[in-house]
Amino acid sequence: MKHPDQATLALHAGGDLGRFAAWRTERHLAQCADCREEVATYQEMREILPELNELPDLQWNRLASEMQANIRLGLSAGECVREAPVASRPVPLFAGARVAIALASVVALVAVGVVLQRPTAPIMSANVPVVQRTENGIESRSGDLGFALIQKVAASDKQYVSHTAGAEGTMGSSYVDPETDRMTVTKVYVDE
Repeated sequence: MKHPDQATLALHAGGDLGRFAAWRTERHLAQCADCREEVATYQEMREILPELNELPDLQWNRLASEMQANIRLGLSAGECVREAPVASRPVPLFAGARVAIALASVVALVAVGVVLQRPTAPIMSANVPVVQRTENGIESRSGDLGFALIQKVAASDKQYVSHTAGAEGTMGSSYVDPETDRMTVTKVYVDE
């Protein structure tokens, strides 16, 4: 037999259970004497509680002065048993080795930043073929000779053009027409 928990019995004693929970608890109480005793105890406590609601007359000033004396006594006792703080030597923020390491790190960081930010021009001879993207398409050039594949795309449709570059010197361009969903793919190969 599963007994209701204490909270359910206390709520039943006060009549604060819902219908279904009260019905289940009543069925259990009809068979269980121990739970009936607990409900009776809770009902007795409900009758006694209103009497305990009134506080007895106390001398609050005397009680307050006793509390203050106890607090002072506790603080004094705490001072007696407190260990003396150990004086620690302050460590300067920038000690010798730390400063040297920090400065070396900053110098290295600045040097790497300068090297990475400086653009380098490609080293090419006059007759090496080059394939590159231009404003209007792809251009292949070798010395004074060259040709360009020009894509006629409206300025508003430039977002639909993508370019790719391959490791073997190839350059590709693809365009998807937003109105027809047709794709135009152009690929230029460099041959030495």
